[in-house]
Amino acid sequence: MKVLHLLAALLCLLVVSACATAPPCNPLADWHPSPNHEPRRARMIVIHHTAMRSAEGALLVLQTRNSGGRVSAHYLIGEDGRRYQLVAEQERAWHAGPSRWSGIDDINSISIGIELDNDGSEPFSDAQIESLLVLLADLTERLGIQPHLVVGHGDVAPTKKDDPSVHFPWQRLAQAGYGLWPREVRAPVPAGFDAWAALRVVGYDLRDPEAALAAFHRHFRGREEREWLEGDAAILHDLQMQLMELPAQPAILGR
Repeated sequence: MKVLHLLAALLCLLVVSACATAPPCNPLADWHPSPNHEPRRARMIVIHHTAMRSAEGALLVLQTRNSGGRVSAHYLIGEDGRRYQLVAEQERAWHAGPSRWSGIDDINSISIGIELDNDGSEPFSDAQIESLLVLLADLTERLGIQPHLVVGHGDVAPTKKDDPSVHFPWQRLAQAGYGLWPREVRAPVPAGFDAWAALRVVGYDLRDPEAALAAFHRHFRGREEREWLEGDAAILHDLQMQLMELPAQPAILGR
């Protein structure tokens, strides 16, 4: 009997040891590991402004916590263009909070978060934007992120956030190949065009339509009205056409 107890104890130790050297084992299933996996990969990039007075102050918050709890981002870019990395790219940083884009929740799990040292009330420096463009070129190429999937925090969380502010130069980014921007020459808007549907196609969450419209205006028109403006339909029609003209790509959450 003692031998049986000893064998049972040894078997338990072997099972525990196997799980200790591998990812956590679910006791509801037998562990048969496969080598066919990789770390989670980012599929989009979310840009923020820090709403603080200095990069040093932002670094402290991103490494500790703010009044709402712990926060982080993968990168911070100072006003002088210096780049800081805080979280490994294959890890999930806490930068987007409750958010949604193209019908997908939990943007933190599929994105790279980039904070820009800016209080939200002033233009972004040339050195900072040039540094951002260098980083975007690296991330989109190396991680295989589709260049048009560069958005703002306010785009993915329109009811809670407004960063980066109306001062952010989205057109400059688009000229370099990142994010969407309406073209100068646009096809006529067809009769019966549904601007709300197009806003959803672009990616906006319409659970609060006025907030989504304000976010769209902030990004594409440098203002924050919560009602439709003249010219909005032409912009949205062109953005929708650009998306339709993109080469077929895996879904945001695809392999």
